[in-house]
Amino acid sequence: MRKPLRIGLLGLGVVGTEVARLLTVEQKTLSAQAGRPLEIVAYSTRDPHKKRGVDLSGLPWVASPSELAARSDIDILVELMGGSDGPALEAAEIALKNKKHLVTANKAMLAKHWKHLFALSKKHHVAIMFEASVCAGIPIIKVLRESFASNRISRVRGILNGTCNYMLTSMETRGIEFDAALVEAQRLGYAEADPTLDIDGHDTAHKLIVLAKLALDPDAKPQDIPTSGIRDIRLSDIRDAQARNKTIRLVASAEKMPDGQIVMSVAPQVLDSEHVLANVSGAMNAILIDSEPAGSLTMIGPGAGGGPTASGVLADIIDLARFEIVVEGPLYLPR
Repeated sequence: MRKPLRIGLLGLGVVGTEVARLLTVEQKTLSAQAGRPLEIVAYSTRDPHKKRGVDLSGLPWVASPSELAARSDIDILVELMGGSDGPALEAAEIALKNKKHLVTANKAMLAKHWKHLFALSKKHHVAIMFEASVCAGIPIIKVLRESFASNRISRVRGILNGTCNYMLTSMETRGIEFDAALVEAQRLGYAEADPTLDIDGHDTAHKLIVLAKLALDPDAKPQDIPTSGIRDIRLSDIRDAQARNKTIRLVASAEKMPDGQIVMSVAPQVLDSEHVLANVSGAMNAILIDSEPAGSLTMIGPGAGGGPTASGVLADIIDLARFEIVVEGPLYLPR
């Protein structure tokens, strides 16, 4: 039996709690998939006493994220606390500098600090894995990193935010106003108490940058994306679109033009009802990839929630466990 893969878990929100639950309840099954035992050896969260439905009482709680990242008894840091800077970034830097692999769902941090973090991963020969950072249950990162490695990708577009898509389809199908749709999305756990990142399009822009860096241009920057969200869309706009056999969706797009320029945008679009994105409803996400020689690919799946996002996190953990990764260059940096 190979030695255990020792995990430091940072963050016990919806996703972190589900990862912890699965790593305890399904430990035998997941360890068998990984080919070696998977063990949480320590964790860090703001309130270790909060009832979460998972028992971590036998494990050491570490108050400081940075202290957790530096522990000598972990092999990987699983960062699920979020935030582009602050404790999340500091912990990620410390983990990489201490030769710990990093698994993260933090698209904001990746969008802002991509070059810096991958430079650290290259220098210290460890991996950064981030399947859960975009579109939760859709394995788009693995597709772009691996399955499409031989392709020339010309365009990536889609619906990347489950909160906005849930709100728009609720307004469309049930005739409720924006404010009511937001309250419902918050009650169901799709939207945060402060929904600004979602409804103003910034969360979608962070995800688009990650996809654009992998598929099109490693130098793509968040400030290159004209961004508008759904905050100003009203039921009357939805009804007007329906009267014309159309629907409104928040669409992210990144395209390489013939001159090599990358054009990106995040904005509500009025789509014909036959368009594939017009038929993506609820909290689902969808991604369309145009490439050569493979052609066009459409992927649709759950874009939010603890289970789908934890699935991406655990896939990265299992990949790290299966393979002794030695990073000779910046792992999986784009074409």
